[in-house]
Amino acid sequence: MPARTGEQFLKGLRGPRAVWVDGERVADVVDHPKLRGAAHALAEVYDLQHTHAATCLIPDPETGEPIGTSHMIPRSRDDLMRRHKALRQVAEFSVGLMGRTPDYMNVTYAGFAGRSDEWGANGNEAGAERLVAYQKFLRRGDISLTHTIVQPTVDKAMGDAPRADNVHALRKGADTEHGIVVRGARVLATLAPFADEIAVYPAIPLPEGADAYALSFCVPMSAPGLKFLCRDSMSTPDNRFDHPLSSRFDEQDAFVIFDDVEVPRERVFIDANRTAYNTVMTTSWPPNIQHQTMIRASTKLDFAWGLALRMASAINAVDPETMRIIGEIWAYSEFARSAVATAEAEAREWPGGMWTPAVAPLHALRALLPIWMPRVNEILRLIGSHNLLAAPMSAQLADPELRPLIDRYLPGARGMAAEERIRIFRLAWDFAGSALASRNEQYERFYLASSPRNLARHLVFADRSRADRLVERFLAEPY
Repeated sequence: MPARTGEQFLKGLRGPRAVWVDGERVADVVDHPKLRGAAHALAEVYDLQHTHAATCLIPDPETGEPIGTSHMIPRSRDDLMRRHKALRQVAEFSVGLMGRTPDYMNVTYAGFAGRSDEWGANGNEAGAERLVAYQKFLRRGDISLTHTIVQPTVDKAMGDAPRADNVHALRKGADTEHGIVVRGARVLATLAPFADEIAVYPAIPLPEGADAYALSFCVPMSAPGLKFLCRDSMSTPDNRFDHPLSSRFDEQDAFVIFDDVEVPRERVFIDANRTAYNTVMTTSWPPNIQHQTMIRASTKLDFAWGLALRMASAINAVDPETMRIIGEIWAYSEFARSAVATAEAEAREWPGGMWTPAVAPLHALRALLPIWMPRVNEILRLIGSHNLLAAPMSAQLADPELRPLIDRYLPGARGMAAEERIRIFRLAWDFAGSALASRNEQYERFYLASSPRNLARHLVFADRSRADRLVERFLAEPY
């Protein structure tokens, strides 16, 4: 079928699934008050691809039917630029607050299929063939896919990767006539209530003897034994004045339990093959997926400094210190934009013909965003000060006794109406201070690992040839 509409997406969510939110098992994720806002926001994302079809849709390379541009396997630098426009269109819808819109996994699996040679190495040829077939299913069905790649942390002293005796982590239990049985847990399935299927694929390399944990597969959300325990909801009532962001962009996160789930053979891409598990994600995956994530981050930073300017204007804060810290957000935004542009300009082709951006600029950005994003929130709260806590709700504005008093005593600077001022500060609080804002800050701090871990890890892979040459000149010259 061609690219889905929002209505078709919502219809697909109404099937059975075992999802718990705030201690309650949810019968219908579309209409439940704690989930409805995000479900319908994601429906708007699906409609967006039809509204902006010239940007967001391309012909399927085999059937000719329209599919999402994010399903594209880029074959040139021009393809990357076309994909950039589509990814930015989606990112702008939630101003980067939804980190796991379906285009994230679309890009991921397009990258996997584009490197079937890598997935088919080390005796995994059959798994690679099944993966390519699944990516066709994903793009032609316009499936909403979530993923879970992190093993549960029980004892940090035991390390991040499970050892052979780990009884908590997701592992293979047995072979069956039709596939395999898996059991254990994983975190953190963002978007889980709003997905059609869930993916498991490699993360931290596994040690010797941990072959049973070397798995990659996809199953429907309705698979028997699959259970999703969502974190506390941070969704608010659907009032776009009072809660302009948290009323619709709480994408949720879930702890996933695989209670003896049978995975059909055609959905198994790595089956206890530790060598394949430890190698398939090491080359083209990082620059491919970070193309999507850094376009999202750049969009979020653009929104943040635009919001900071509106806040300053509302109270006529033009002092040098306010301008300096707004300029700080602008600088983060410009560095993010420049890193993405440089990565695209230095794009490369991989075996098999797939193109990705250059990895080094994206790695550098990935390492700094966990520092920048919390700082952005701090700056917005510094500019807002007490004004963030003095923004009446819509019901108070609608009160005929209160409205004239609010208009008189709470206007913005230089003739700004009270309602406009209030909307600015309510938007700022929802972005930087609300419960959803706190979740998003935590998400950004540890997204694709923390800043210290990334800074240390990337030095192992960085091209140090020029840096070494510049230093060696002075160390080697005679004296």
